[in-house]
Amino acid sequence: MEALHPDVSEVILSEEDIKSIVSRMGAEITRDYKDKNPLLVTVLKGAVIFTADIMRAIDCPVAVDFMAVSSYGDGVKSSGVVRILKDLDAKIEGRDVLIVEDILDSGITLSYLIKMLESRNPKSVKVAAFLVKDVEGKKPAVHPEYVGTHVPDAFIVGYGLDYAERYRNLPYIGVLKPEVYS
Repeated sequence: MEALHPDVSEVILSEEDIKSIVSRMGAEITRDYKDKNPLLVTVLKGAVIFTADIMRAIDCPVAVDFMAVSSYGDGVKSSGVVRILKDLDAKIEGRDVLIVEDILDSGITLSYLIKMLESRNPKSVKVAAFLVKDVEGKKPAVHPEYVGTHVPDAFIVGYGLDYAERYRNLPYIGVLKPEVYS
């Protein structure tokens, strides 16, 4: 395993854990979409690494497109206001759409995104979330059809997840030390 970054207090998922989760999710998605040629919609930037891995773990034809949305700005909590920074290039009418998400927190942004995509008349819209954050007393607004694993309510970085555009390249999922972002 890689050396622990000095700003990370602990590793929650190792590289090996991540590979195992992606392999399992890829098999589940392959089973459900084997004759459908789904469009994977990746929410930039955090989900790009997971998307690259999950695409290779899916054993059926898939297409991919990208969206960029923002509800965080430069903060550590969602503002609740969703802005589309980059829309899809592909038409989704009549297509099976699978949103590929890095981490599901409150689900507010994802809920908005699902409603927006559903208004474009796809055949289906489902969600594959690599991580679901367990927030005490709160259930996310969205329930993904595919879940990698659950993580504690902490500031998580690595494997595409960032704080202020840093730490995305860590090969593991770790907890960022509070003194870094407070």
